[in-house]
Amino acid sequence: MNKIQNQSSLYNKEQLVRLARQIKIWGKELGFQEIAITDTKLNQAEKTLTNWLEQGCHGDMDWMTQHGTKRTRPAELIAGTHRVITGRMDYWPPDIIKAESVLADSGKAYISRYALGRDYHKVLRKRLQKLSTKIENEIGPFGYRVFVDSAPVMEKPLAEKAGLGWIGKHSNLLNKDAGSWFFLGEIYTDLPLPIDSPAEKHCGTCQTCIDVCPTRAIIKPYVVDARLCISYLTIELKGAIPETLRPLMGNRIYGCDDCQLCCPWNRFATDSPETDFMPRHSLDDVTLLELFNWDEKTFLSKTEGTAIRRIGHERWLRNIAVALGNIAGENTNNTNTNIITALKEKLHSSSVLVKEHIEWALQQHEKVKN
Repeated sequence: MNKIQNQSSLYNKEQLVRLARQIKIWGKELGFQEIAITDTKLNQAEKTLTNWLEQGCHGDMDWMTQHGTKRTRPAELIAGTHRVITGRMDYWPPDIIKAESVLADSGKAYISRYALGRDYHKVLRKRLQKLSTKIENEIGPFGYRVFVDSAPVMEKPLAEKAGLGWIGKHSNLLNKDAGSWFFLGEIYTDLPLPIDSPAEKHCGTCQTCIDVCPTRAIIKPYVVDARLCISYLTIELKGAIPETLRPLMGNRIYGCDDCQLCCPWNRFATDSPETDFMPRHSLDDVTLLELFNWDEKTFLSKTEGTAIRRIGHERWLRNIAVALGNIAGENTNNTNTNIITALKEKLHSSSVLVKEHIEWALQQHEKVKN
């Protein structure tokens, strides 16, 4: 919270209601599809998180166990927090190659749709800061802190409490009018603003996301075991990808959208008007071989300003090597000699981690030949 004089006590209920209404108008003007406000009580979310961590479902994400209860008790993270202003911003880019067609072409690289354009952290943080500045210009200095997936913040439970949607069986937030293709960001504040009503769950008996998940990572409704999730394996996991899971990854080299692509609620999703989220360097329609041939300098240049850059060139090659190995199973009658050549060319110059996955990929092609 900004170290400034707290002025929240100077406003009566009627003034705070008007301010909350104005904040939502400003939010839409700044590109958010929806802004909502909630309190900081996350008792059930805290129990759910504790159980999830105790089961080890977080894998190697040790940062999930840090900070104690600051993650589920906002006032412990930022003293004086009374309310959370949360916003959602659509990101599905228009006029891109259909996700399903890319997934069906084993020679193409599938990158989660959220990562095709500019890093959402930067986009949303800048807009939320502008929103905070508008509030400050209106009422004077107040206590606040902006977050976009950058601190121990329970963004989805907070958004659910604020009424932006409900957490679906795949653990993503769903909105009945907009599906799930959106980002979330928060402003922690000391302003005692009126709160919005929580969302109700509308998944019903549907469990399509559970059935479709390539690695069966959704171990039961509303519970995802990160250790099995392709998004975790390709982004968060720093070491070797378990061999048993590699064939199930297909051509997914950064993230996975399957549980959202199949969700019936996403038929209501609309394209994002944000040019920042448009694909860069044709990443929505590019071959695995082209990306595998990027050296580190090219990788850093092509992914500058995107979320992809955070995994680094080594994990990028690791992921693509697995996808190149999976092509063998798709082309049992005619193994692609160009792929084998590319894998062999990188074999001896690669790190131990990448080399392991290249060798695995070559083994898959060797099996087909035999």
